[in-house]
Amino acid sequence: MKYQEIAPGEQLRPYVKCYYIFESEANIELDDTVFPGSHMEIIFNLGEGIWQSSVNKVFYTTPQVELWGKLTQPLPVRASGKNVMLGVRFYAHSAAYFLQDELSQFNDQVSDLRDLLGEPVRTLHARLREVSQLSKRIALIETFLLDLLAQREGKARQLAMVEQIIREMQPDTNADKLEAIASRYNISSRYMRKLFLQYTGVSPKLYNKITRFKLSLQLITENQSSLTSIAYDCGYFDQSHFIRDFKSFAGLTPSDYSPESYPVGQTISTN
Repeated sequence: MKYQEIAPGEQLRPYVKCYYIFESEANIELDDTVFPGSHMEIIFNLGEGIWQSSVNKVFYTTPQVELWGKLTQPLPVRASGKNVMLGVRFYAHSAAYFLQDELSQFNDQVSDLRDLLGEPVRTLHARLREVSQLSKRIALIETFLLDLLAQREGKARQLAMVEQIIREMQPDTNADKLEAIASRYNISSRYMRKLFLQYTGVSPKLYNKITRFKLSLQLITENQSSLTSIAYDCGYFDQSHFIRDFKSFAGLTPSDYSPESYPVGQTISTN
């Protein structure tokens, strides 16, 4: 399997964290779990393989152009065949620049972007399959995103505020600190929650919990600290708090987690 990340062009750097391509050179059978992360993604299936995601323990084939909502719980996935997946990874808030819907409605599911944005997405997908050079494929996607961005200028002020608030938030930000942050922007905590649900898909409190989980997952993967130290470094109250939160997002305890068992899910959730 091959995984490569590509930096966006200058105009899209404030909105796109990276593009990436995932390829399998031969037919594969893959079972994995994708853990919660703070971003949303668009994924174009350009190969002949099949991807499936689980809904209530039943696996369904994902669409050819996937919109991945914010994950707040582990999502089992399966893949078979020879795959070429070209992805767009947004920042925590920036997918809202390109979509008109409230992002929380996409949480914990894989939607068909063709149904949401119509013929322009179908045309883009067809053109991406016609060319094989990665740089040309990225150029097509960037043209598409810049066109969408030009149509969504009215959201800019509120999204800029959400971006600034996210920069102030840390994995250990508690409710009192969130109240203080809202006060600095002359908004109520209720309004800040409304903005987060609309533009990131989750509340500020849940965003914090997912961010803290991602950090703990990264530190466990690096395997340079004890679980007790990781719990402290990530701002958990105690070891039981760490275990409880980790299990809610990963479906298993920190001591049971092995990065080698989740090669795709761990890469997606921590980037």
